[in-house]
Amino acid sequence: MSDDFGMVEPQEGEAFGDEWEEIDVTDDAADRIARRRDRDFDEFRMRMKDADQFKVEQSVFDDATFAAIYKLVQDGYISAFGGPISTGKEANVYEALGAEETDVAVKIYRINASDFRHMRDYLEGDPRFESIGNDKGQVVRAWVRKEFANLERAQRAGVRVPKPIAVQRNVLVMELVGLVEDRARRLSEVNVENPDTAYEVTREYMRRLHRAGLVHGDLSEYNLIIHEGELVVIDLGQAVTVHHPNAEEFLRRDCRNIAKFFQRQGADADPDSLYEFVTADEETDEE
Repeated sequence: MSDDFGMVEPQEGEAFGDEWEEIDVTDDAADRIARRRDRDFDEFRMRMKDADQFKVEQSVFDDATFAAIYKLVQDGYISAFGGPISTGKEANVYEALGAEETDVAVKIYRINASDFRHMRDYLEGDPRFESIGNDKGQVVRAWVRKEFANLERAQRAGVRVPKPIAVQRNVLVMELVGLVEDRARRLSEVNVENPDTAYEVTREYMRRLHRAGLVHGDLSEYNLIIHEGELVVIDLGQAVTVHHPNAEEFLRRDCRNIAKFFQRQGADADPDSLYEFVTADEETDEE
């Protein structure tokens, strides 16, 4: 394998598996701030609503969303906002300045606009969310905390993902991979010069995810980006544990998507062989 698309290493001392602690989605500090509505928060909320990048969101960002941003600012995770990196039906991602003047990405899910039914398909059957009811706000908050937990687990497993930094209610702060003026490109947008090498890295990351107890669930050339010679796996909000009732179906779909893409790029890729590689146990590797 060439130096292109070099892989990161797993973190030492981590026993991988699909054991998970239940994630709390009850009211947090942001909800309490929104209810209290003191003068400092009210002034912050009005400044945010007057900012150009948030004016169009006034109807979909509730007070608790602004309170979540306020709490992240108070805690030092955000010091200034830039413009939007991407906008979607469920979430917007903004460039921001974080601690020690580092560039970060802030992903804000719209609770009122999110696809509740789509999210439930991935949450139901996940042991981390057995207590989630039908409250839309709780489902969206669970989704964001799941994305944060999935990113943490993937990073420990040695999968190159945006580093998760902080989460508050429906707002996620993470590493910004590339800048707005020099953004990382999705594989779907580039000509892959070394498709065999890129495929090897991708399938190894898929196997590391699986051994860490995760299935991406929506993996394709649209959720793989390349930046400074690295492949980065993104959009892990929907990733499920290997014991999710639809985990095998999701994994086989991921394998089909990835194999078809790399076949078109000229790599020797096959969905069934990819599935066998991803699900092989460590004892098989040593034989």
